[in-house]
Amino acid sequence: MSGGDPKLSVIMSERRQLINLAYRLLGSLADAEDVVQETYARWYAMSREKQDAIESPGAWLTTVASRICLDLLGSARVRRERYVGEWIPEPVPDQTQTDPADRVTLDESVNMAFLVVLESMTPAERVAFILHDVFRYPFPEVAEIVGRTPAACRQLATSARRRIRTSQTPPAPEAERTAIVRDFMQAWKAKDIQTLVGLLDPEAVSIGDGGGLVSAALHPVEGAETIARYFVDLAERRGSLTVEERTVNGQPGLVVLDEGVTAAVLAFDLEGDKIKHIWAIRNPEKLRPWTTN
Repeated sequence: MSGGDPKLSVIMSERRQLINLAYRLLGSLADAEDVVQETYARWYAMSREKQDAIESPGAWLTTVASRICLDLLGSARVRRERYVGEWIPEPVPDQTQTDPADRVTLDESVNMAFLVVLESMTPAERVAFILHDVFRYPFPEVAEIVGRTPAACRQLATSARRRIRTSQTPPAPEAERTAIVRDFMQAWKAKDIQTLVGLLDPEAVSIGDGGGLVSAALHPVEGAETIARYFVDLAERRGSLTVEERTVNGQPGLVVLDEGVTAAVLAFDLEGDKIKHIWAIRNPEKLRPWTTN
């Protein structure tokens, strides 16, 4: 396509929207980038006549990307049955140094707790919910993408909404969340089990994701004292680790460095003034965006 084509700027301006959509649908920035690349490849593979016949290139790109994601979500369930240990969505850092076209908008729809709930949905539920509730596509357009009736898509979104409501609690103020995560970091560094226990909900759950590539707990660690002792044991066994505060999917989080290299990213979910969930992503394939930030 020549540089003078009036549709070129429209096509390229859609990239960030597509990255944001695909990341929310798949929970993986790497997969989202692959989907967007495939979507553009399909556009450029068409003849000029077919391109000119498309009235809204942006809508065409969204439809194609969403359908690719829908297919991937179906196969992802099979792949994750073979995944070593627990699978956690890929964490996204503060992307101030990233090309604007590739940035993920860090709003409430990308916090780790939200993405984890999305993982419990069927592919059709997830696509219908994200397209309608997050990106505000009307149900007739969602129906065209998902291959269901508008009424069926409405029911899918309602079901997804119910899952979100029953699994999430009102967030604490950002300053409070930041302070609690900082207190956790300091108590972890100090190997202070009792302070860690006090910061954790009695029924807290910590989940690690090493993907079979690095060591990580294969099963969730449950209970405040068990989690506290687990983290202190890590600190005692790996004395070379350093911990820093960072924004993880738009929320206060921590990054663990081993001799300056990102070894883990920790995301937190709070209920009131207690930590309810900790997600520790160690799979190096999911830490790629953190190696240059």
